[in-house]
Amino acid sequence: MLLSRENIEKIDVSKVELPEGSSFELPERVLQFGTGVLLRGLPDYFVDKANKAGVFNGRVLVVKSTSSSGTDEFAEQSGLYTLCIKGIEEGQEVVRYSINNAISRVLSASKDWEAILEAARNPDMQVVFSNTTEVGIVLSNDQITDNPPASFPGKLLSFLYERYRYFHADTTKGLVILPTELISDNATKLKKILHSLAVQNNLDKDFLVWLDEANDFCNTLVDRIVPGRLPKEEQQQTEQELGYQDQLMIMAEPFRLWAIETDSQRVKQILSFAEVDSGVVLVPSIDKFKEIKLRLLNGTHTLSCAAALWSGFTTVKEAMQNNVFNAFVKGLMKNEISKAIVDQHIETQDAEDFSNRVIDRFSNPFLEHRWESIALNYTSKMNMRNIALLEKWYKKNLVPPPHMALGFAAYIKFMNTKAQNGQYVQEINGQEIALQDEFAPVLFDYWKNPQTVVHNVLHDDSLWGKDLTTYPEFEQAVKQYLDEINANGVLKTIETCMD
Repeated sequence: MLLSRENIEKIDVSKVELPEGSSFELPERVLQFGTGVLLRGLPDYFVDKANKAGVFNGRVLVVKSTSSSGTDEFAEQSGLYTLCIKGIEEGQEVVRYSINNAISRVLSASKDWEAILEAARNPDMQVVFSNTTEVGIVLSNDQITDNPPASFPGKLLSFLYERYRYFHADTTKGLVILPTELISDNATKLKKILHSLAVQNNLDKDFLVWLDEANDFCNTLVDRIVPGRLPKEEQQQTEQELGYQDQLMIMAEPFRLWAIETDSQRVKQILSFAEVDSGVVLVPSIDKFKEIKLRLLNGTHTLSCAAALWSGFTTVKEAMQNNVFNAFVKGLMKNEISKAIVDQHIETQDAEDFSNRVIDRFSNPFLEHRWESIALNYTSKMNMRNIALLEKWYKKNLVPPPHMALGFAAYIKFMNTKAQNGQYVQEINGQEIALQDEFAPVLFDYWKNPQTVVHNVLHDDSLWGKDLTTYPEFEQAVKQYLDEINANGVLKTIETCMD
């Protein structure tokens, strides 16, 4: 039995959360660019949850721009799909299934552009979601009269111009635009591109005024791991358990965060789905959330990565099952990173709460997050995520942070590679890892003299933007930990040096 509107009444409600039959009749209130799993696992999750609570009462019209696969699966399943939420929440393993009925239709930009423009004339339309990857928000030479325009900004501008014309510049018909692309100030950049495109297309000045005054462009930050399709065997087991087939079934972790930057009462009223889930946060500035995520989630990953690999761990969950390494990660977050980032904007409780959730996320037994993947572009990640942390730490302390120093030591050891067939290769436990790091040649040269490698790496401001040897005793701490790791291994070094 295939999941569909016709078959939904045959599904056992005790095994999976079902939508109300009346939800199929809700009006389209959201235009969404993209069918990707992040959108279906986060924004569409919030819309569906709100609809089930009788709050938002609107559905999502999806525009598919890519040529990969088609819209048939969505049509066959009436837009329905199962969201499998699997992971650790407050220390406890959770598994939940819910049938999402947020999506009303999926239209192809190349085949259904006229139908998409027709949706611009829908008075109920209020919101735009997008996730077109980081390269989606770029300026092109689009003509908005093309059928369709090539770029995402071109398509959005064409949609907005059609709405502006149809409703005769009515300022109450503007939209709330929520890009989820993983770039800083995503909405601000999108709005600037739309302005440039409008000028390129010789659109009238009154439209530019309407674009500015009637529409709200809100910067956002999204945070949820949505691996997407289940492995084949797990998919079959889940379908057997639930009693139906689902070509669109996806998995997501329990944690979810969508921080949306706004202080507009109009926006808050329109985005009523924020009322039903604490994972949606409407705030005047999302900078706090960006900083917390960058330092506690991304920074911890990077500072732990080489240490985990040298300890013989392949995945994050495997490392977190080891008591010694688990204690190292907790100490790194709670005793050093959290204390470094607390300021007038970030409270101690903010850092504590997020740290606890990161521990849950790292421990998720259903995710195969490989340390080797985290090590991609290692040096750049270390610079972007952790050098500012080090500076914040030393503004409050005169002694080196031991967990960070050990993380740096393990990183420097990881960069002791051999040149092989035009690549720089590290071998750990018989496994060869070809580094994808633009600075691998620099570290390779520094390792030609092991006695000075720590000093040279930390001293190189072309790597870090500053000379890290100026931080009191940091160089000595890193060198000591590197010596300890070389002599005894990472786990033994943690046991003896992290007390």
